[in-house]
Amino acid sequence: MTHAIASASPHLSARITGPVATLVIDKPARRNAFDAAMWQALPGLVADIEANEAVRVLIVRGAGEAAFSAGADISEFGAIRASAGAARTYDEDSERAQDALSASRLPVIAMIHGFCMGGGLALAMACDLRFASTDAQFAIPAARLGLAYPLQGINRLTALCGPAVARDILFSARTLDAGEALSLGLINRVCESADLAGETNDYAARLAANAPLSIASAKACIEQASGGGKADPESLARACYESADYAEGRAAFAEKRKPVFRGK
Repeated sequence: MTHAIASASPHLSARITGPVATLVIDKPARRNAFDAAMWQALPGLVADIEANEAVRVLIVRGAGEAAFSAGADISEFGAIRASAGAARTYDEDSERAQDALSASRLPVIAMIHGFCMGGGLALAMACDLRFASTDAQFAIPAARLGLAYPLQGINRLTALCGPAVARDILFSARTLDAGEALSLGLINRVCESADLAGETNDYAARLAANAPLSIASAKACIEQASGGGKADPESLARACYESADYAEGRAAFAEKRKPVFRGK
């Protein structure tokens, strides 16, 4: 059974099917470019998804055939990003949106096809995993626009690919295909276009069957090791050992059956 979640932006939508939620960037006429209102609406939509205790995994994807997201909507820049102060306000909104994904209790998978550029790539890097189709293209074109790419995005790019690769991507503003992005560590998996949705959903189902508290603990530890994250890894680890799921995992192992985890 699938049900939709209301969004404050007409260009963001979400649906829940069993333990998997899918958040859709829905502005295909602009290659799913983000306007300011979309950045502002995204944290609330993620919070509403997280509020459903049955949800175990979140997939983020773009609508249509052309793009995951071509980045920020440049047509707005003259009005809302014309000065350093205005740009800072805009960047804070986009950073809050990205933080909503990186700090989520859920494992978040970016399902990427077509263009994944600029702010769209920043959003994908805020996800835990990135699965891409063979037609995906990646770039950070800030150096061709004369703007400064936000520090948060540069930190995530550097953590994924290392300083030397980050310099290349940012300085050259060149486009990477899916194969190169995989070899550089920017993405986790490349799939044929026709198989992307199926492989991503199959992987999400596999994660959904695992212990949610264990995944949340691992996510917090990884974020801390990467220099970010606000959750307390020690308290999350303690919650694992005190949980009914830990008892269920031990019992299932002893009884040679699949565990049924409840996140408690």
